[in-house]
This record gives sequence, C-alpha cells and structure tokens, in this order.
Amino acid sequence: MHQRFKVIALTVAAVFICYIDRVVISLAIIPMSEEAGWSETQKGIILGSFYIGYMVTQIYGGVLSDRIGAKIVLGVGLLVWSLFTFITPWAFFGGFISLIIARIGMGLGEGITFPAWHSLYARWIPFSERARSVAITNSAIPIGTIFGLVVTPVIILNLSWQWAFYLYGGLGFIWYIFWKNIVQSTPKEDVNISAEELDYILNNAPASEKAETLPFSKLRTNLPLWAITVAHFCSNYSLFVFLSWLPIFIKDGLGIPMAAVGVLAMLPHIASFLFINIGGYFADYLTNKGMNLLTVRKLCNSIAFGGSGICLCIVPELESVAGIIAIMCLGNVFGGFSAGGFIVNHADIGPKHTGRLMGITNMVAALPGLVGGILTGIILDTTNSWDMVFYVVAGVTFFGGIFYFLFASTEKQFD
Repeated sequence: MHQRFKVIALTVAAVFICYIDRVVISLAIIPMSEEAGWSETQKGIILGSFYIGYMVTQIYGGVLSDRIGAKIVLGVGLLVWSLFTFITPWAFFGGFISLIIARIGMGLGEGITFPAWHSLYARWIPFSERARSVAITNSAIPIGTIFGLVVTPVIILNLSWQWAFYLYGGLGFIWYIFWKNIVQSTPKEDVNISAEELDYILNNAPASEKAETLPFSKLRTNLPLWAITVAHFCSNYSLFVFLSWLPIFIKDGLGIPMAAVGVLAMLPHIASFLFINIGGYFADYLTNKGMNLLTVRKLCNSIAFGGSGICLCIVPELESVAGIIAIMCLGNVFGGFSAGGFIVNHADIGPKHTGRLMGITNMVAALPGLVGGILTGIILDTTNSWDMVFYVVAGVTFFGGIFYFLFASTEKQFD
C-alpha cells in the first residue's frame, strides 16, 4: 500500500474518533438532563460550551502544523480531547461548572483536528486526488456520527451513559499508537516511502515545504478567503445545530422513543457519507476533464447550499416522520457536493499555508456551534416550536451559498 493511503486511513480514523466523541453528548444529555433537571437553555449552554475551546486552538493548530508538522499537532490534540471525553462523567458529578470546563477542554483538543489534517494533505496528496481524498476524510464525519447515534443508545441502555464516555475516550489512546509509528508530517521524512511515490507527490502535491510567517493584515483583507470563511461558517451552522439537537428533535419534536432515536437520526448522516464522496469524485472528474477550476468550485458549492436550503425550508411544512426524515436526507444529498466547493478551496489560494487558512476559517466556523446551540435552546424555550429553528438554519445556508458564489477565487493569493 502507498504511504499516502496509510496517512489517509489513519486520518480518517482520527476524524471518526473526533465525531463519535463529539456526538455522544447529544444522546447522553437526554438521561443526564433528566438526572440533573436542566432546562432547554441549559442544555444549549452545555452543548455549545465545547465550541469555546474549539475556537481557541484553530489558528494555533494550523500555524503549528504548517511550521513543525501535523503529525505532532494532531497526535497531541487527539490525546487531549480523548482525556477530557473520558473524564466527562466525573465532571458531571462535580457540578454544572465542572462539566462546562470539561467540555471546553475537549474543544481545545478537537480544535486542531481539521487545520492539522488539511496541512498534512497539502504536503501528501497530489492535486489530481485532492478533492476525493478530502471527501473521503470528511465522510468520517457522518460515519462517526452514525456510529455514535447507533451504538451510544445501546451502551446507555445496557451499561450507563457514563460508559459511553469511558469507551469512546479510551479509543483515542489506541489510535495514537498506530499514528506515532506509521505517519510522518511530510513525505520527505518518511523512511518507508518508495522513491517513485516520493517523486510523484513532490511533483504534484500543492505544497512540499513548511510555511513561513504570513502577515495577518494580508489575510484580513483578502476577499476570496472571506468567501471560504463565510461559506464555512454557514455550512457549519447547519452541521453543528443538527449534530447537537437532531436526537432531541426526533425524541421530543417527533415523539420517537429513545431506543429508536439513534436509528432515525443516523439516516441523514448516511446520505452525507455517500454524497460527500460522490461530490469529491464529481469535482475531481470535472477538474481532470479540463473544466475551469473556479467553475467547478462554484458549481459544486451552489448545488450544496441551494439544495440544502430549499430542503430545510420544506421540513416545517411536513407532518409525517417519514417525510421529515426523507427531506432531511435529501438536504444532505445536496450538501455532499460541497466536497468539491469551499472545503478544498484553501489549498487553491494558499498551498503552503493550508493549515493556517483552514484554522482561520474553521475558527470562525466554530461560532455556530456556540451561538447556534444556545440560540436553538432559546428559540425552543421561547416559541415551543421547531419551525423557526429550521427557517433560521435555511436562511444562513442561502446566505453562505450566495456569498461564496459572488466572491470565491481559485487564484493563488498567498505564496
């Protein structure tokens, strides 16, 4: 097996662990809140507090990955968030504030994940394989979510909600053993890579060197970077709101028993898994056929945001459980095409600085996890209805698609 495929496989595993650790709280919070007597707003604060830590380490994770290597950064980050996942039950019994602190600590660890692996891929993955490789790795988001949604209720019902955190937290320490022994930050550092593969990567990957300092003023005023940032923010608003609240919506909004919540909640994520990969291959196919790269990015992104937004607007008009889940699945079918849009645009405009650029956009895109989680709780406490939740998410989605279409670029902005 080529070394770059081993890098991809272990990175996919890291993102998978990231999301099973992230999604466990959205199910465990149901018995936790029954035990503690939390309001919807308090649930929103707990769910959103993770993103306080998550925002802090985004840029640092990207800068360090570009400078000293993503192997070290991602490895340490995963150990940190695994530790805080493992101790979450103890934090719960310590009180509301200690649980918030544990959630913030977990966010600090997970915040480096996406900047680190994007920096890694800029140095390991040839241009012709980039969209599909990023898509495969991003597909670990729905797969990890699906696993968490299906397995967590089984653990909760048969062991306890505490054991879900213990088991998922421990998994990260096992992953680290393989990561430490197999992966290197750049192909040049890998003693096991063949000369043929090394030559191929160095001649075709977006970046081959570690990055120098990049003035913040140049980043702050760059419109193509803002296009990615706004699209990332708006995409994550939908992702994070439903990652946290979808199980609660299915149980309380649709009246589904706890035992069936995970099964129904996983269906939209199955659609995401399939079509993130289709979207990535679609973008690479068009690019390798000679279509203008900017046209590919805008086409894929418009399909994703336009289709998802329309589906979100339809949800409140439906009454049947089957219809609601089906239209949410369709929304994720469209959303998968973003794998060829803004998600891979960072390496187009700044190959050597991919980690930092991802850190910047992902830091801003972490705000929806905090704001969206708390706002959703406030909307539910105020209106006692889920309709406004879906309309707000749809409006944010439409805005992101339009802004990206108007201002995106694939020209290199940062040398």
